[in-house]
Amino acid sequence: MDNTLRGFLSNHNEGAVDGSVCCRWSCRRKSSLFLVHLSVCCFNALSDKLIIMALNADVKKPLPLRRKREDAAEGGDVPVKRESRLESRFDQPMDSGSIHEVIKFTSSPLSAKHYDVDTTEPISGGLTTLDELLSWKRSEANPFNVATIPLAPRVPPLADCPRRTLVSHDMMGGYLDDRFVQGTHAEAPYSFYHWQHIDVFNYFTHLLVTIPPTMWTNTAHKHGVVMIGTFITEWTDGAATCESFLKDEESYRAVADKLVQISHCYGFDGWLINIENSLSEVALKNTPLFLRYLTDQTHLRVPGGLVLWYDSVIDTGRLLWQNELNQNNRMFFDACDGFFTNYNWTERNLEWMSNYSGISGRQADVYIGVDVFARGTVVGGKFETNQALQVIRKHNFSVALFAPGWVYETHEDKSEFRKNQDKFWALLSDYLYVHRPSLSLPFISSFCQGFGKALYWRGQRETERSWFNLSAQEIQPLYYHTELEGGAWLQSRGCPDDAWNGGSSLLLDGLIPAAHTSPVCAKIFSLHVPLAAKTLVSVIYKPSAGISVSLELKTTDASLCTHMDIQDVQLISVTPEQLNEEQQLFKQFSQLCGSFIPSGWTVRCSQLELRGCALREVCLSIRRDGEPEDTPFSCRLGQIMLLDISSLQVPPELIQGLCIYDVVWFRGVGSSLESTSPGLILNATLRWDYPTHLVQHFRVYWRHLRGTDSRIPAGPLLLVGRAYSNLYRVTELMVPEPPGLMELVVEPVIRKDFQIPENHWGRSSLSYTEDST
Repeated sequence: MDNTLRGFLSNHNEGAVDGSVCCRWSCRRKSSLFLVHLSVCCFNALSDKLIIMALNADVKKPLPLRRKREDAAEGGDVPVKRESRLESRFDQPMDSGSIHEVIKFTSSPLSAKHYDVDTTEPISGGLTTLDELLSWKRSEANPFNVATIPLAPRVPPLADCPRRTLVSHDMMGGYLDDRFVQGTHAEAPYSFYHWQHIDVFNYFTHLLVTIPPTMWTNTAHKHGVVMIGTFITEWTDGAATCESFLKDEESYRAVADKLVQISHCYGFDGWLINIENSLSEVALKNTPLFLRYLTDQTHLRVPGGLVLWYDSVIDTGRLLWQNELNQNNRMFFDACDGFFTNYNWTERNLEWMSNYSGISGRQADVYIGVDVFARGTVVGGKFETNQALQVIRKHNFSVALFAPGWVYETHEDKSEFRKNQDKFWALLSDYLYVHRPSLSLPFISSFCQGFGKALYWRGQRETERSWFNLSAQEIQPLYYHTELEGGAWLQSRGCPDDAWNGGSSLLLDGLIPAAHTSPVCAKIFSLHVPLAAKTLVSVIYKPSAGISVSLELKTTDASLCTHMDIQDVQLISVTPEQLNEEQQLFKQFSQLCGSFIPSGWTVRCSQLELRGCALREVCLSIRRDGEPEDTPFSCRLGQIMLLDISSLQVPPELIQGLCIYDVVWFRGVGSSLESTSPGLILNATLRWDYPTHLVQHFRVYWRHLRGTDSRIPAGPLLLVGRAYSNLYRVTELMVPEPPGLMELVVEPVIRKDFQIPENHWGRSSLSYTEDST
């Protein structure tokens, strides 16, 4: 970034935390609370990836934001009440399905890098110093921040895409609501859901090493988007860091090795290297060697890995932004996968680069930087960013959009976020292409954007609070507003007012004019999914009066080359044959899913018989039922699902090895809105074994057990939360006073939406008593 941008970022990031939040944080840190912890390990030894013993708990500075808490009476942002924290020691019984604890006072070894110091919630973050990077160990990594979803293949593959789009997400210093690995109760969070328009996502902060929060990596990978972190050095401290690690081969290889180990461990795909300080002669000489070694090792260890260089230093070692790729900085471009230019270019720069021999057939690897904040002398920016893309695409270069979170940061009314986000990307749509994630059956989406005003399951509210967790985001549809012939129009947008599963549904609004006799066709998905010989298609929706809807699927020969553009492939429209409730296939499917359907929702099941075909588009055909007249309409889509009919069965897998460890007790008010008086609070980590590719998520419950006294009935199962991996941290759960006996239960919710019998769930009991000494 140039000096103008530097100054803005410095001021902007310093102001990211308001005084009230800092004050609350200080008060909570200074309260006379006793920190508690117990590390309870069950019978299975955890892998190196999951062991988090003896971590450094030193906190050098406060985190940028504290988690928002909601007071039951006022709905305000209030500090969490705490009276005291307790540490327990335990006796491990022979029965691995149960654990006993004796509650004692002691301090906690839980790492403040990986866990919130007040709630013990798992959090993500980066590394601040070279020593911290070089001393990083896989055995001390944060197990909660390990991405669980591999990078999906996509059509076309990134290497075959001639004009790519990169998003560099730099927002308010980073690690905000998204640092809470398991999500948070944020009223108006920032989210991103236009994944099919982009190819690479860069999570950016001004820490030395920025590790993307797992929720970003998971949802990017679902959509076939490469996720990269950031390695940045700046100013005087940055120059000293570079002199240290670029002094010789051993030193730069050590840093590169750690960066590759970190990306491999946490499951993301590479790095943006941003050296924004001058370099000595020795450091300059070693920089391309460092880049080449890092790139080669990334390609070797990380499938689909990518290393990019930011336009900053030139071949004399001077920090001098060029706003183009030229002979002064080509040495860095030649050593890695791509070049991210600074933002103050003009069309003349692009014209010159179009004829520059140094690019040598790698024009797609040159990402022209666009600052959405429009700082300095730039083309476009803000809601005129499309002007920059128009010029860039004219010269056939890739695009790097820096800080498109502008649509959130600079608009005070956060309730308008979706509207502003959709407006911004709609303006760019003429200069973007849609890549298709290449997926396999079952294909399911409930259109959840990873946040909402409530959490839904099967059309009913599961929780009533606002929430945010990008790991919950499902494969996203296409969002657009389009004018059709004859005055017809159609809009596709996410809506949090009602949903089938998650936090939002897809709302289709439009108008069918009186003269319009043909149906309106709304494109929902563009993808690549090989179909089974017999495929079951299910759609759940709520139509407005006066219209009828039907699915229209567009397929092609699955043997065709998957890198071909849509205009090069002949698509065939097919309409699945609708099933009625008396047909055996419909009955079988209903029995597996459960027959209850909340009022207002319609479920339609169809059968599709094709051989050797791949699904390329999912569309909804909307037709007027009555007499010709102008017909405004809306249709809320809750879920679309395609299943291989031969797989209509509950998977035989059971949750195994459920264990409880890292137990922390304290006294205070729990996270439930109903908690108003202090009580005994449980925090614990659960881990289990189950094939994660089968599940949408896991539900975690607890219940009070009667123990040996038959007069005390077991309590009902109470929902604690949702997990999106085989690891979950129970936090701030109020439990009965000791002595007590409780059970923690994990239910797999599989992608096929079938109900799993309770004997497939995981269970473990926890008994606890007070210290008698």
